[in-house]
Amino acid sequence: MDINKELLRLLTDNARISVEEIAERLQTDSKTVAARIKKLEKDDVIKGYTAVINEDKLTENKVKAIIEVKVTPQRDGGFDDIARRISKFPSVSDVYLMSGGYDLCIEVSGNTLQEVAFFVSSKLATMAGVTSTSTHFMLKKYKEAGKMIHDEVQNERLKISP
Repeated sequence: MDINKELLRLLTDNARISVEEIAERLQTDSKTVAARIKKLEKDDVIKGYTAVINEDKLTENKVKAIIEVKVTPQRDGGFDDIARRISKFPSVSDVYLMSGGYDLCIEVSGNTLQEVAFFVSSKLATMAGVTSTSTHFMLKKYKEAGKMIHDEVQNERLKISP
């Protein structure tokens, strides 16, 4: 068993899991686990910890959109330079280089549809190297980071057998 791989899997599943519980599951001691976590953080393998949030339960909901972006790659930086520039906007949470019909996929959030639309039209679409965008607003989240957001609804219909 690759201990680092299993350690990362456990932390990805539950970032609040205790060092003691990880040690028990990996059949090692807490000191070893703590040292490995510290090294993974130092080596920039672990970039941070996050919570998966059911935003339907919050009183203040954000508007989120996935934006497909086509770009002209830069001579020396390829797609990296423009991806880094896009990543610096506070409303941008995720940026991915993609294969297929577009080059970058970004996730953006704002307080209103108009705020997201303003970001796309005035900031993103006007950037040097961006040739086109296609915005898709997220209507409902079902699963994130491997976690179901909504509890499964039990089918209350009676089964009818012939």
